[in-house]
Amino acid sequence: MKRYHIYISGFVQGVGFRWYARDIAKELGIKGYVKNLSDGRVEVIAEGTEDSLKNLVLEFKKGELGENISDMETMEESSTQKFTDFKIAF
Repeated sequence: MKRYHIYISGFVQGVGFRWYARDIAKELGIKGYVKNLSDGRVEVIAEGTEDSLKNLVLEFKKGELGENISDMETMEESSTQKFTDFKIAF
């Protein structure tokens, strides 16, 4: 198991991006959360296999809301395996 900590910038708040991210993550069997940040970015904590995490990043970029992304910072971290699902955090 691996963990990605992702910060997404662009026109990603107020357009359903969190629900979009949640749906993609669930399809890929990824656990963690997505939430809006006060600075206009979206934060994603995602845990899964290396392949599923790479596919998550690819799907963010090519999907219907991918054109709204201006920058995506992805950092690999140690997995905590504390998540049981992928949720939208508030």
